[in-house]
Amino acid sequence: MVTITTAPATAERWDDVVAAMTGGGDGGTCWCRWPMETSARFGTSSTTEKRAELEAEVSAGPPRGLLAYVDGAAAGWVRIAPRPEQGRIARGRMARASNAPRQDASVWALTCVQVRREHRGLGVVGELVSAAIDFARANGATLLEAYPVDTSVTEVSDDDLFHGPASAFLSRGFAEVARPRPARPVLQLALV
Repeated sequence: MVTITTAPATAERWDDVVAAMTGGGDGGTCWCRWPMETSARFGTSSTTEKRAELEAEVSAGPPRGLLAYVDGAAAGWVRIAPRPEQGRIARGRMARASNAPRQDASVWALTCVQVRREHRGLGVVGELVSAAIDFARANGATLLEAYPVDTSVTEVSDDDLFHGPASAFLSRGFAEVARPRPARPVLQLALV
């Protein structure tokens, strides 16, 4: 039996952010900048620039991500922040499909999930989603959105589940409000 804990991603935990991001998948090349940047900026930024941008964001605070630990070892990351702060998300097709006002800062979005390969299949994603719900609620969010992959509709590799599997959200009370693409629902959870 493993013990999974979570904590906000802060400057003091930067080494744990690095460990969580570099354990498989795109975390070590994306550095969770995809939700934040335009396609043009994301496509021209180097991996080094993306890492530096995330480090600056984590150092500046307030926390916009959470870390998961498995038996004390950094195991995963989730981005959780007000939707308007996540530029690509606020402007993109998923937010346009949502029934929530696009620039409402009380609407938060969970947009990126990264789990190290050796910790996959242990329930880390579910713990990150649960912690993100609590974190968003404690920080004034009234509605939480997610844009996961519906793995019952399409097969994807574990590395392509950086939005999280829909089942991890649905099992925690999220409800589908739109489906702009066959395998990509917009899910919401009211927090008040």
